[in-house]
Amino acid sequence: MIVMLRARRGCSLTGKLRDAAVRYRQSVTSWNSSASSNKYRETVLLPRTDFPMRPSGQELLEKELQIQRECGFSELYSWQRNRKGKEFCLHDGPPYANGDPHVGHALNKILKDIINRFQLMRGSRVHFVPGWDCHGLPIELRALAECGEEAKTLFPIEIRQKAKDFAERTIERQRAAFIRWGVMADWDKCYYTFDKQYEAKQLEVFHKMFDEGYIYQDYKPVFWSPSTRTALAEAELEYNQQHVSRSAYVKFPLVKVPSKLASASGNASSVHALIWTTQPWTIPANQAVCYMPNAEYSLVKCLNTEELYLLGTECVESTATILDAKFEILQTVTGSDLKGGVCRHPIIPGRESQLLPANHVTMVKGTGLVHTAPAHGMEDYSVASHHKLSVDCLVDENGFFTEAAGLELQNKYVLNEGNETVIQMLHGANMLLKEDNVRHSYPYDWRTKKPVVIRASKQWFIDTASIKDRAQELLKKVKLIPHSAMNSMLAMLDRRTYWCISRQRCWGVPIPVFYHKETAEPLINKYTGNHLIKLFKEHGSDCWWTLPLDQLLTKEILKKSGGSDVSDYVKGEDILDIWFDSGISWAHVLEGNVADVYLEGKDQLGGWFQSSLLTSVAAEKRIPYRKLVVHGFTLNESGEKMSKSIGNVVDPDVIVNGGLDPNQDPPYGADVLRWWAAESNVFTEILIGKNILQAARDDIFKLRNTLRFMLGNLYNFNPETDGVPSEQMLMVDQYLLHLLQDYSTKVTEAYKECDFGKVIRLLLAFINRELSNFYFSIIKDRLYCEDEKSTKRLSCQTVLDEVLDVITRSVAPILPHLAEEVFQHQSNQKEPQSVFRTGWIKASSVWRKPGIVEAIEGACAIRDSFLSSIPGKNALEYDITIIIEPSLLLELMEQLQGEEISSTSQLNELMMASHTTLLTAIPRDMPAESDLIEGKFEINLEGGDIIEETSYKVIVHSATKERCPRCKKYTSTSALTPCQRCLDVIAGKWSV
Repeated sequence: MIVMLRARRGCSLTGKLRDAAVRYRQSVTSWNSSASSNKYRETVLLPRTDFPMRPSGQELLEKELQIQRECGFSELYSWQRNRKGKEFCLHDGPPYANGDPHVGHALNKILKDIINRFQLMRGSRVHFVPGWDCHGLPIELRALAECGEEAKTLFPIEIRQKAKDFAERTIERQRAAFIRWGVMADWDKCYYTFDKQYEAKQLEVFHKMFDEGYIYQDYKPVFWSPSTRTALAEAELEYNQQHVSRSAYVKFPLVKVPSKLASASGNASSVHALIWTTQPWTIPANQAVCYMPNAEYSLVKCLNTEELYLLGTECVESTATILDAKFEILQTVTGSDLKGGVCRHPIIPGRESQLLPANHVTMVKGTGLVHTAPAHGMEDYSVASHHKLSVDCLVDENGFFTEAAGLELQNKYVLNEGNETVIQMLHGANMLLKEDNVRHSYPYDWRTKKPVVIRASKQWFIDTASIKDRAQELLKKVKLIPHSAMNSMLAMLDRRTYWCISRQRCWGVPIPVFYHKETAEPLINKYTGNHLIKLFKEHGSDCWWTLPLDQLLTKEILKKSGGSDVSDYVKGEDILDIWFDSGISWAHVLEGNVADVYLEGKDQLGGWFQSSLLTSVAAEKRIPYRKLVVHGFTLNESGEKMSKSIGNVVDPDVIVNGGLDPNQDPPYGADVLRWWAAESNVFTEILIGKNILQAARDDIFKLRNTLRFMLGNLYNFNPETDGVPSEQMLMVDQYLLHLLQDYSTKVTEAYKECDFGKVIRLLLAFINRELSNFYFSIIKDRLYCEDEKSTKRLSCQTVLDEVLDVITRSVAPILPHLAEEVFQHQSNQKEPQSVFRTGWIKASSVWRKPGIVEAIEGACAIRDSFLSSIPGKNALEYDITIIIEPSLLLELMEQLQGEEISSTSQLNELMMASHTTLLTAIPRDMPAESDLIEGKFEINLEGGDIIEETSYKVIVHSATKERCPRCKKYTSTSALTPCQRCLDVIAGKWSV
């Protein structure tokens, strides 16, 4: 049995075949161009269809909207929910309700919709509930900005109402855009994080995690935004690579020299531990100088000043260069030998700083000794906790030094004038060796785009260190697309030891805790929790601000909690981090189930993906998703981040509906936007711009042209009465079905893997290579010139009907408007239904026929040899003779042409010549002025057990007959008379 080809298929995308196809199309076009003079035109079956090839402008927009109405886009989700089928759940990560829809929204929502529509067509009952993230500072700031000066006088409940109004207006704009893009959902049943039921569910999860010991209050350093006066989680930061800080090399005088250095140091007062910092403002809060226990440290003498410095041995040379000094190494010790050393604070009299070991110290930058301020660094805080050091925060909520920092620093902003003052104080104390500006990556508040600081404050935290091991274990069982994202997310989880969830604002869900006025001890338990959950279900979280304290904390609850007087307590003023808000969406939307897919941008590896994972594992001991699909960020065509201030934003509304100047910004419609999104589901940055959109539109036009050709040639075909069984088809038709089955399998697998870019590549390759450049080029003679009901023509139409159906269904999830338009144009649909209500591709396994593949691809190899000998010429102008000695290849060619010479055989159709002769030996009377081409074709039998390589020869010479006035082939005895095939077709219809 023939199972595969060793040679590449001859009918693939070769320049020779493309040229021949173009020339053949040009000859066919003559039917149209000579309509008035060709009396045989009316006997030619030319395509008929009103399917437009290049709709544009208002016509395109009106057509898409018409399709949405007539094909039931708005009812499709509810229809499929009411049928039987396997449940498929894609949980929608809620977009933030703080601005107009942008291309990031388009990318995300369209990718989700492609998955949902594919699953729907495969028979699943899709569960997809769109949602919005409605709380938080960005919305609050936008709402307050609309109020102007009035914002300063508003009470919290008034701010909340204005923020909610703003969020609701934003949601409606975004919802309208999502509907216009063709996103399938029940848009009347969405979820919102400000809903009463959602907020109540959030409190349930919070209390469950609190009861499990995962939520606690503590005083420790957190990322703090002076510009918004609130704590931030790491997911709320963005890093500015161009930030400039004041860096300083500072001396810490040793008042107690480690014993191992005492002999070499001589006078202790002249020994200084040398540190380098990019945040001099933190030096007033210094409590220690840390070293690396296993590294080497050197005591050096500065030959410029005669001072003795202690620093890492690896850093001696680089530090000397930076300080423009010469160092002489006096002694080298290990880090552990520094134990017991004590420094004097460089600018605060009477304060000492111990030399302490720490694992976070490196020799990569600086001096190998690290200035440690526990209130202003995460690692610093860990050192302080281990060694019981003081954690004194000298910076207030606005980023200014407090009174505790001293008169020189009080009320100065730490990142500019405060920094400068500290540097001047160091200089005045003769403790500053060098200061300079350094450009480096620095965390910024992602909302205000202003730098943050790290400062200690009392906050509420989730103990992620106790959750992450189980979370990582479960995450490894999740499928990530692309898989490379797995390591990124695991690493992020590994670094996250705690999660600050309290925020110092008012637009959000309050942290449900009361504080004792005198002791500041928090009151939170199952009694307070159950009561507040009931109140939230009835009133929403506004009740925290609208109801009196004795209704929030009743006497009965206080008695059960061990208290006595409600007036002894105050309610907390912090709200929950919005990542906690959205992170518990699984509890409200999934209702105890696990989502099949979460799909978001790569920033959510540290955001919603992670907050959902941590809260679900903590509260339910399980992961809320089976698969994560990750996509990149959208950039403009030049690879730059889009910004309104720069003016390089690509607006999806302008893409779809066009801009003020249609010549500059033409309307592309929703399907072009969807095509762009489908090509872009990769874990890289995704470009969008005019050239990219035009390329997408051109690709769709190519597809439309292919679909139009098939529709036009099926106008008189009814598959129920005219269809030809595959076993009765011509071999090339069976071969095309074989290719179609292979395409169907590959495109289905690509959809399953969410590789929509591959779907598009497969589609374009199939329509360009297999259809336009191969199949369509060789079947036009059959379609146009054979008898309308001949088996040869019906065989071809049966294939076209199958191909049209497969292509339409395969592209439907990506281009629903185009697919529905094609479906409505199919003439065999008496009452056309939506393509989405009729299922997925119905490819048949019987279409796979390896033996036929050998025959067709062998013929294509021979045909390529023929075409290579007539570059730039029309193949119809030639007759060819193929010589193959007795072999398997000859047997295959004889299946394509039973007679010795033919102008109508399957072999001649493939050769695209006027006549083909098949012989076993070179004829004695070779035509004059003919060319002889030689070639070889290899056939692989029985999985490689038998390999047969066969030689062949092709004799090429000019056609010997006249050009038929009807079919344009050189097969007629007279230029005025049709050839015999054409005469047989038109016989009985009219006389010549």
